[in-house]
Formats: sequence, C-alpha cells, structure tokens
Amino acid sequence: MSQFQIMIFSLILLLLILLAAFFACAETGLMAVNRYRLRHQARMKKRYAIRLLKLLKRPDRLLGVILIGSTFANILASSLATLLAFHFWGDKGALLAAIGLTFVVLIFAEIAPKTVAAIYPDRVSRLVVYPIQIILKLFYPIVWLANAITNGLLKLLRVSVTSYALEPLSREELRSIVYDTTGKISRQYQNMLLSILDLSKLTVDDVMIPRHDIVGIDIEKSWEEMVVQINHIHQEWVPVYRDNVNQIIGVLYTRDVLRLLLIHTTVNKESLHQFLMEPYFVPSGTSLNVQLAYFQRSQNKVAFVVDEYGEIQGLLTLNDILEEIVGDFTGVTTGKRIRLQSDNSYFVDGAMTIREFNRITDWELPLRGPRTINGLIVEQLESLPHAGTAILIAGYPCEIVDVKENRVKTARIFPKLKGRS
Repeated sequence: MSQFQIMIFSLILLLLILLAAFFACAETGLMAVNRYRLRHQARMKKRYAIRLLKLLKRPDRLLGVILIGSTFANILASSLATLLAFHFWGDKGALLAAIGLTFVVLIFAEIAPKTVAAIYPDRVSRLVVYPIQIILKLFYPIVWLANAITNGLLKLLRVSVTSYALEPLSREELRSIVYDTTGKISRQYQNMLLSILDLSKLTVDDVMIPRHDIVGIDIEKSWEEMVVQINHIHQEWVPVYRDNVNQIIGVLYTRDVLRLLLIHTTVNKESLHQFLMEPYFVPSGTSLNVQLAYFQRSQNKVAFVVDEYGEIQGLLTLNDILEEIVGDFTGVTTGKRIRLQSDNSYFVDGAMTIREFNRITDWELPLRGPRTINGLIVEQLESLPHAGTAILIAGYPCEIVDVKENRVKTARIFPKLKGRS
C-alpha cells in the first residue's frame, strides 16, 4: 500500500467518523425537539419548522435514513481501520483496530454529538433538517425498501406506523409547563393561566358568596327603609326577597334604580317590581366552567346556588368567576377582608375562602374539605369556636380573634412554622 493510498484511506476514515457523528447528532436532535414549539414556529411560516414537521410525520422514514447512513458510515469505517491496521501491524492489527475504533466511535461519534444534541435540540435540528431531507431524496429507494420490510414486521405486532400522532398534553402537564415559565411571564399572568386550568376542577360552591353573607333587600320593609338600603349597597346585583333569602322574588340592577331615584321622586315599592329580573337557580356542585359558559350564552349574570332540597346556599355572579381567574378587580373588598400585620401575620375574615386566602398570601392552607377559613378552623377544632383559642393548621398557627353566632368572624393566621407540615 503506497503512502498516497494510506493518506487517502485515513482521510476517508476521518470523514466517515464525522459522518457517523452527524447522523448520531441528527437522530437525537430531531427526536428531542420540542414538538409544540415547532408547531408554533410552523404557524409563523418558518421554513425549517415546516420542513421538520413534514419529516417528523413519518418517523419510520426519518429514522430509516439516519440509521442507514449511520450504519453505512460505521461499517465502512471499521473496514478501512482494519485494512490500515493490518498494513502497519499485520495480523494483530485487526484486533487493535477493533478496540481503537470502538473507543473513537463511542466518544467522538456517539456520546459527544448525542450529548450536544440533547442539550441543544432546537439548534441542532435547524442545522440538520436540510441535509437530512437531501439525503432522504437521494437514497429514497433504499429507505423505502428498508421501511417496507420493517413496517411489515411491525404490522405483525399490531403496530401502525402511519397512525402515529403527537399525544396531546393533559391538564396537569399544561400546569407543569406554566410553572416552568417562571421568569418568562409575570407572576400575575402565570396565576391567571393556572386559574383557567383549574376552572374545570372547581364548582360554584368554591367561589359563591355564602348565604349568611348575602346582602339583599326585604320587600316586606317600608319603602323608606328600602331606599336607605339601596343607597348603601355597593353591589351591582342585589337579590330582593320576602322575609328571608329562601323566598327570592327577583334580582335588582341597582344602577337603574339609583338613576331613576335621582330623576323621579314618584318611584315606590309597587313600581320597583318592573325592574326585578327573574331569579336563576343553579344546583350545588355545578362545574365552574359549565356555569361560565352559561353566563356567556345567557343574559343572566347572577345565579343562586341551591342544594338538593331547594335551600339557597349562596350567590354567584359572573364577576365572582372572573375574579377567580384574574383576581379582585378593585381590591376594596379584599382589603377589608384581609389585613397584613407588621409581623407578617394576617387578620382575615372567617367568611373568606381558603382559595382566595392562598392566592393573596401565596401560602398553602389545605384546600380539601371546608371552603372557608371559618369552616377550616371549626373542622380542626371539632367543637364550637371561642375567641382566644389557638390552633395549628398544616403548620400555620391560627388564633380566633372574634366569634359571632358560633362562627369565626375574624382570625389571625401566622406564617408557617419551619419544619412543620
């Protein structure tokens, strides 16, 4: 073997190792690329993304051309290395070539390129997509024949290659993706996205105004008393009932009435009935996203939650659902119901929901079971609450500050103790 032949064979051997490294890098990069990001880029008319999605639709062809090229490069490199080693060291050269080439291929044509591709799959896929497309076109007959045999064997195992589709993400997987966006989008938007994903898990009971907190107008009272109530109510929708909340006769849009009171002085209790809207009732346990869809389709923007016996359990408005997603609109109500103290503890209204408290404080009071702070404390106490009683809930010290009608009116909740759960 002449010096020129040795130089040519050595150069070809080096090129084959580089070719094997290219195919190894392409295999890992193309298989590890983020499919959802790729779809987004394809919608943005990025050419490489469109080409790449086309390749990934048939993974059998993509892997076929990569593995054919990789196998060809490795086997030919092995033959050339054996030939060169035999020329220099005789019969012992074949064994030395096998050992040496195995080490070189493993490091430089497998581990190193695949590691780089696994770390930077998007960058690698952009670089290799065009060469892989060209190679696939050049060697399509060979790839087609290999795939035909392989797919035939897979069909015997009831594996359909053509039915391959990208598996959709579950809700919990979407939540994980949103959590991973920390630092890329604001915390406010992140919480909004998480709240939207949680809508299907929530019911109207989780966000309704409890029955004992419903502010309404008793039609049995005098007109003068009713006018005073209307002027002091800050709610947009007010229930009108007879004697008690269970006897709802309608819903009043306060802005219309206030505007009429300013213009006309002849308005009375009888004429008030023309402004009442028919009450809408929804069964307890209705999914929040179902109720939101109803509010979108209907003119009703307020609903009364009733139990199986028809007893009213609470009041729900469209704003309550929207605030569950985006947070409180004005902050006025929230500010009255929860107050931060200098020692980082909170004075909190017992009627506040645990979900709202956790969202505002970023704490983790248990959500399973009772929905309100009052319910949570009473459940932990297993007895009627008394002012001054202290209790530890999930590592958070809680003190009952004020009690009214056997309910916790105000409580003070301190930061979680270290090492407690």
